[in-house]
Amino acid sequence: MADRPSVCLTLGGDLPNSHQDALVDLVIVHGLSVEWDGPFFDVTHLAVDAPLTLYAHEVAWGRLEALKAFCVEHHLPFTRWSGGCAGAFDPERVLFQGTGAPRLLCATQDDYVMIGRHTAQALGGFAAIIALFDMADFAVPPLRFSGR
Repeated sequence: MADRPSVCLTLGGDLPNSHQDALVDLVIVHGLSVEWDGPFFDVTHLAVDAPLTLYAHEVAWGRLEALKAFCVEHHLPFTRWSGGCAGAFDPERVLFQGTGAPRLLCATQDDYVMIGRHTAQALGGFAAIIALFDMADFAVPPLRFSGR
């Protein structure tokens, strides 16, 4: 049986109208909501000119792999926090800024990014450490649908 922590994902960026149904279907399949313990997502929950923030409890391994893959394929920036499961895995935050590979960071149960001594030393200085925290806190842009 899978460990099942809570998850919060915020996504944004520009997506062609032709992919809106696929995005909505993925959100529904994952059983996500626009608020903790809220009703399941439906298309009426899409905000205008705002990032889409989604929540769920009891998500297998704290991952939303199909939704993550969709976002990466369509260059949609996102952040995902998932809680930890004692003895199995720690809380984490995943960041994707629309290009490159998603970045995994250690986090707390309250979604604060954490680094250890090794990472701090590897970064080489205070300015680089602060830059890492700034990157971790990047603002996800609004989700917009276009006719392209």
